[in-house]
Amino acid sequence: MPKPQVFYSFHFDNDVLRVQQIRNIGVIEGNEPVSKNDWEQARKTPGGIEKWIDDNMKYKSCVVVLIGSETASRPWVQYEIRKGWDDGKAVVGIYIHNLKDPRTSNVPPFFGKCSQGSNPFDQIKMKNGLMLSSYTMCYNPNPIDAYNDIAKNLSMWLQNAINSRKG
Repeated sequence: MPKPQVFYSFHFDNDVLRVQQIRNIGVIEGNEPVSKNDWEQARKTPGGIEKWIDDNMKYKSCVVVLIGSETASRPWVQYEIRKGWDDGKAVVGIYIHNLKDPRTSNVPPFFGKCSQGSNPFDQIKMKNGLMLSSYTMCYNPNPIDAYNDIAKNLSMWLQNAINSRKG
C-alpha cells in the first residue's frame, strides 16, 4: 500500500526538531524539510512564501498540522490550513508538545517538552459560520510515550482524515 503524501504545517522556529522526529517515523511521505535559509529566501520575493506553500502542497492528499505551543497563532500555518481545506485536501492535527526537543531537554520547567497549544482549527471560520474544528480532528498522543503513540497511530489518523474528507 502506498504511503500517503502529506504536507506538514508547523511553527518552524519552535518545533522543527519535534517535527523531524515525526518525519523519521517513515510511515508517510511528507514534503522535504525546508531550511531556514530557503524560507528566508522565499520571504524576500513578493508572493514567495505563498508560491512555496502552493507548489509544495500541490500533489498532497492531506495537510498534517503538527501543533506545538504557538502553532495556532502562526499566520502561515493558518494560510496552509485554509489552502489545504479550500483545495479539498484532508486536514488533521496532531499535538506534539510531549515530544522532546533536544535543544531544551535540560531546561525547566518542561525539560524538552512544551505547553500544549490551542487547536488551530478553532481559529478558522467556515462560510456556514462553524469553525473548521467542527470538521477536523486533533489527536493528542499519550503523554507518557507520545513518540510511540504517534508512530503506532499516524497512518490510521491520516486515513481517518482522508476518509472523512471524502465522505
